[in-house]
Amino acid sequence: MNFTVYPAIDLRGGRCVRLFQGDYDQETVYQGSPASMARRWEAEGAPWIHVVDLDAAKTGEPVNLSVIRDIVGSVDIPVQVGGGVRDAGRLETLLDMGVSRVVIGSAAIDDPEFVEKALGQYGDRVALGLDARDGRVATHGWLEVSEILAEDLGKEMVALGAETFIFTDISRDGTLTGPNIPAVRSLAMATGKQVIASGGVKNVGNLVELARFRDEGVAGAIVGKALYTGDVDLKEALNAIRERNES
Repeated sequence: MNFTVYPAIDLRGGRCVRLFQGDYDQETVYQGSPASMARRWEAEGAPWIHVVDLDAAKTGEPVNLSVIRDIVGSVDIPVQVGGGVRDAGRLETLLDMGVSRVVIGSAAIDDPEFVEKALGQYGDRVALGLDARDGRVATHGWLEVSEILAEDLGKEMVALGAETFIFTDISRDGTLTGPNIPAVRSLAMATGKQVIASGGVKNVGNLVELARFRDEGVAGAIVGKALYTGDVDLKEALNAIRERNES
C-alpha cells in the first residue's frame, strides 16, 4: 500500500485559514483564494487536496459550498471534503459537485443509520473522521467531547462498512509538535482498515516516519500549517514519500 500526502485547505468565511488546536478564537488567515491555493498544491505535485469546511463543522450551515465548488473545478486531482456532513442531502450535494471523497465525522455518533446507508451506497467515496481529545471522540467542530474512545467507535464503523478513517489528535492540530504516531498505528491495528493521520505534522521527517507503517494500515497524512509556514516543502515531501513507497 502506498502512503499519500494530502495538503489541507481549511475554510472559514470563504477564506483559507488555520486554527490552533481547533480553537475558533485562534485563527490565522492566509492570503489568496482557496482555489488558487489548491492550484498551487496541484502544481507542486499533490495527488489529493483535503478540504475542511470549518463553518459547517461548527454550525451545520454549508456557507462555503460555492468555495468548495470553485476548488473542485480548479484542479484535476481528487478533492476530499469534510465538515458538517450530517445528512444524505449534504453528502449528495458534495458528491454531485465532483468531490471524490466525503468525510463524515459527528454523524458517526449522532446518526449511525445515516452512516451505514452512506457507506452502503457510496463505498470508498465515504471516509470516517475520528477526531479525538485524550483518546475520546470530539464532535461538532470539536466543541463537544464524548465519552466514546476513538478505537471503539472505529470498530463500530467497520461493522457498518467503513474502509477509510481520518484520525486527528486535536491537541496536536496546528501546533507543529509532530503527529501522534502511536495513536494512529493503534487505530489502524484496532480496525484493520486504512487510517490517514492528521494533526501536528511539522516536517518531512514526520511524514517519512508515518510512511514506515503503511503496511500496518497507515495510509497517508494530512499536512496543513507546516505547508503554510514553510516548515514542509511539498515537493521535497512528495519526493521523500515516493522513495519510501518504492522501497
